[in-house]
Amino acid sequence: MTFRPLHDRVLVKRVEEESTTKGGIIIPDTAKEKPQEGEVVAIGGGTIKEDGTVRPLDVKAGDRILFGKWSGTEVTVDGVELLIMKESDILGVMA
Repeated sequence: MTFRPLHDRVLVKRVEEESTTKGGIIIPDTAKEKPQEGEVVAIGGGTIKEDGTVRPLDVKAGDRILFGKWSGTEVTVDGVELLIMKESDILGVMA
């Protein structure tokens, strides 16, 4: 991939959810919500503070994250659907 987000932005690939419930019920595509979990693909250089210094981001490529339902902007890079969002849109990193 040849895309690098700028500053405090993060490039995220959504993680697909299961298509069946624990009880074995199959969920049709029309009833599925978009997942709020993803994997960080690339990160920007960091947040520029008021004094001009750069604060590195808390996430790194490969981290599994949770983000808000309406967070980010959907883009297609090299035929793959991804999200670009600010680091502040990330709710947490999954351990």
